[in-house]
Amino acid sequence: MIARLKGIVEAVGAGTAIIDVNGVGYLVHASSRTLSQLGQGEAVALWVETHVREDHIHLYGFLRADEKDWFQLLTTVQGVGAKVALAILSALSGEMLLQAIAADDKAAICRAPGVGPKLAQRMLNELKEKVGTLALGPAAAAKGKAPVGAVQAAKSDAGDAAQDLLRDAASALINLGYTPSEALAAVSRAAQASETALTLEALIRAGLTDLAPTEHRRGA
Repeated sequence: MIARLKGIVEAVGAGTAIIDVNGVGYLVHASSRTLSQLGQGEAVALWVETHVREDHIHLYGFLRADEKDWFQLLTTVQGVGAKVALAILSALSGEMLLQAIAADDKAAICRAPGVGPKLAQRMLNELKEKVGTLALGPAAAAKGKAPVGAVQAAKSDAGDAAQDLLRDAASALINLGYTPSEALAAVSRAAQASETALTLEALIRAGLTDLAPTEHRRGA
């Protein structure tokens, strides 16, 4: 089972690239986001997902470990195969997917070729809890089993201050008893609604305000 390839980019085509590893050329399928960053003759290291079928062996390559995690997560949804998952990752970055699922934004998911309204809604329904855990890593894992690569995905975005702020605020809400998806959706909506940058404390307060109706229903 091939998990990682390190070599020279031999060629880049439509949806695929050939990676030369010590004289052996590996055909790797990838999203357009990954392929756009590959240059012929340049050294590259790719995370690889290997799919073995009766009639073929396909390699799917990713420059970032979190993109591979998204690929694995997307293909758990009924109707989302490898081709559709790559199309989604070509149209939407991990951060964009995270925001779309947290905000229940079906139109954003439908931007990916091959994804219609019914499939987009199924993705939103099936991935809401899983995505909350993927984005929040260890904090959400305490609420339930984390999907593959959750901690790595959180670490890979550690340099993004805005994403860190969202994670920290959502983690605080999780500690108050909310589910990962509720917490992430609330702080995402609060951040989008604010015209100015919010501090962590302000984002937590705004998230709690957003969740107030939910809290009221719980007390009923």
